[in-house]
This record gives sequence, structure tokens and C-alpha cells, in this order.
Amino acid sequence: MAKSGKRQRIGIITAGGDCPGINAAIRGVGKTAIVKYGMEVFGISDGFTGMINKEFTVLTERNLSGILTLGGTILGTSREKPYKSDGNKREIGKPAKIKEHYLDMELDCLVCIGGNGTLKTANLLAQEGLNVIGIPKTIDNDVWGTDTTFGFDSAVNIATEAIDRLHSTANSHKRIMIIELMGHHAGWISLYSGIAGGGDVILIPEIPYKEEVIVKNLMDRASANKPYSIVVVAEGIKNPGKNGGSVAQYLSGMISEETGLETRETVLGYIQRGGSPSPMDRVLATRYGTGAVEMIANNDFGKMVSLRDGKIVSVPLAEVAGKLKLIDPLDPMVLQAKNIGTCFGD
Repeated sequence: MAKSGKRQRIGIITAGGDCPGINAAIRGVGKTAIVKYGMEVFGISDGFTGMINKEFTVLTERNLSGILTLGGTILGTSREKPYKSDGNKREIGKPAKIKEHYLDMELDCLVCIGGNGTLKTANLLAQEGLNVIGIPKTIDNDVWGTDTTFGFDSAVNIATEAIDRLHSTANSHKRIMIIELMGHHAGWISLYSGIAGGGDVILIPEIPYKEEVIVKNLMDRASANKPYSIVVVAEGIKNPGKNGGSVAQYLSGMISEETGLETRETVLGYIQRGGSPSPMDRVLATRYGTGAVEMIANNDFGKMVSLRDGKIVSVPLAEVAGKLKLIDPLDPMVLQAKNIGTCFGD
């Protein structure tokens, strides 16, 4: 609750992996809080590490200007997990420090911008009695309870451009080209960019693949005088390789050996997380940021800002924590892709 006679104070934290749109969300939170409500805004440094060490800076309208288009996060981030267990012993000192510094700073709310791990921590802090609001961000689009996360559209744009470029080199050399994209548990990036980029084979963690199905599909394409093929794979699919290499490397070797067709692989990696956010992600991150402050003004704590059916709503963090939004193998997009001949290896 706001302290009597004092301006409300909020902290903003960005935790977990970076992605395009975080600065747009910081700006959305900060400018709404300052301009509309006259709140004081503190930027916490380097994720939950900053709360543990009480490292922060005061954010003003001036230093929030010009960050809308910037990639990364002006606050810094880390993968600090203050509730992480050490064997059977739970780390109790770090959550206690966070609570102590939250009270020392006289915060009325801590806005946590992050993915699944961050939102899980946010929920635990809410259970400790802190006023917390979560904002979902991740290129993987796997946060439960929201239709989409910011960062996803930018990553799909980057991945699609890479696939587009592979078409020309694959056609020139009459090769099979494999591109490995991010997504340990969820294949949203591979599904969307694979369809957008005209992938002939799309492999995602949610749909187990059979090597013989992939080989037959590629051989059938070659027999039909289709000079090249594009295989789009998520990094989290099954990798039977024993050499510790990427799944793309494994598939490249397997396909080359089984088909006799020249095969090359590309691992796109962290390029998917870098650079300026797409216009859609700038808009979504801004909507999430402004929505979070409206929730603060309404004392609607312990919630995550969410996009559902085009509207900004709030969802209890307790419902979000520990869940992943995965692709249903019968998702209409999967079925529609199959209708145009895309192979999913099943």
C-alpha cells in the first residue's frame, strides 16, 4: 500500500535472458508511472542480483527517452534464482535480503519483467507479502496465460530472414539446408518462421520425429526434381548424437549418410535475441508496461499482465508459475502446414 502523504514508489527489474522489447517495456512502465500518476520509479540493476545487493538507480522521464528502439536492457539482467535449492537445503538468505531491501526502499510494488523463471520467482515473492506484478517476455513465447510474449515477433522476423537467405544458397548448390533455432521446450519460433520462410521440414519438441519419415520426405522431394530442401529445427528436439554437437549437426550427418544428398547446417543462436525490437514488439511491450502501472494504481497485485483476445488483462501469478505454453500437435497452424505438404517428421 502507498505510504500516507508520500508518492508511490515502484521498482522495475529485468531478469533472465535478454530479448528485444525489454527497454520498450521499461519505458512503458516508467513513463506511465511518472507522467500519469506522479510515482517515483527505481530501476533495479542486473536482475534479482540488484535486489539482493540493493543496487538501483532513479529513473526519470529524461533517461527513459530514446530507449524504445534499443535492444537488450538498460538495467542489465542476470539469471540469479534467489529461491534455488542447493540439494535439500533451500537458500533462505537471498529472499530475505530482497524483502529487506524492498522495505528499505519503501517500495509499493516491484515490477518483474521476465520469462518463466522470473515469473516463478515473482510469485514466490508475492507469497512473502511483497506487492509484485509480472510482465511476460521471452522470444520462446512459452509463458502460460498470455496469447503472446514480446520478443517473439522480433525473433520470428530474424529467423525468417535467415531462412529466406538460405533458400538462395540451397538452390544454387542443390543442397539440403538445416537451420537450428532457439526453443528448448517449445517450438513456436520454428513453427512460425518455418511456415513464414517456406520450410519443407519443421521439427519441434512437441512432436516427436522419426528419422525414416524425414529421410523419405527429402528423398521424395529429390525424386520429384525439387532441387533443394529447407529443414527448420528447434534446438530442443531429440538429439541422439553422442559427440555433444548441436542437433542440426546430428541431423546433417544422418541425412547426408541416409540420402547421399549434400547437406549443410546453420545454428542461428543468439542472433535471435539481439537487436532492435520489431514494431509489433514495441507496441506490445508498451501496452504491457502501461497495463502494469494501471494494475498498480488499482492495487491489483500478485498478477501478471496478459494479452488475451487482443485485450490487456491480469492473470494471477500463482496460475502462471511453473507452467509452459507448448504447441498442441493438433494446433490449427500445424494442421494447416501439413495441408500444404510440410513434414513434421511424425
